[in-house]
Amino acid sequence: MSGERLLSLKRLQDTPKHLHNQMADAPNPTRSWTDAFPAPRTTAPSISREEALSELTSPDLLIVDVRRTDYEGGTIRGSINLPAHSFYMNRGVLYHLCKRAGIKRVAFYCGASNGRGPRCSAWFADYIAEKGDDAIKSLTLAGGIKGWVKGGDSYTQHMDGFEPEHWKQFE
Repeated sequence: MSGERLLSLKRLQDTPKHLHNQMADAPNPTRSWTDAFPAPRTTAPSISREEALSELTSPDLLIVDVRRTDYEGGTIRGSINLPAHSFYMNRGVLYHLCKRAGIKRVAFYCGASNGRGPRCSAWFADYIAEKGDDAIKSLTLAGGIKGWVKGGDSYTQHMDGFEPEHWKQFE
């Protein structure tokens, strides 16, 4: 064994036990951000892009974009951005805002609505259920923003910041 390796092992052996415990508890960079939060108990139903488009200007529907750094390419007009990574801690705030505004349906989306969107809509559905409220429904936008864009001009004309070049990589 090399002298450097032996010196490293010796330093590790001389490290106080309480520091070994702290090192063992250090964050694991391979863990998912979702590991910090409880798994959803329910699965929220989907809303089709056609139905969402037909209700886009309805005061009853709020659309939530849960993307964070992949917000490029545009977003559905009128949607709000609440990144999934911080959503769990803010779901109560969203609930109370929806109650005050009379919003009846909240549709969540991410890139393809295969991960973050469904997770956030399920967390919101769980929160609504905990409150015993049946006046607000949590939904997942089927296909996410990618599905919205695939719908063509009748959908992309209802986007803010739409960048056609960005979406070519997904064709």
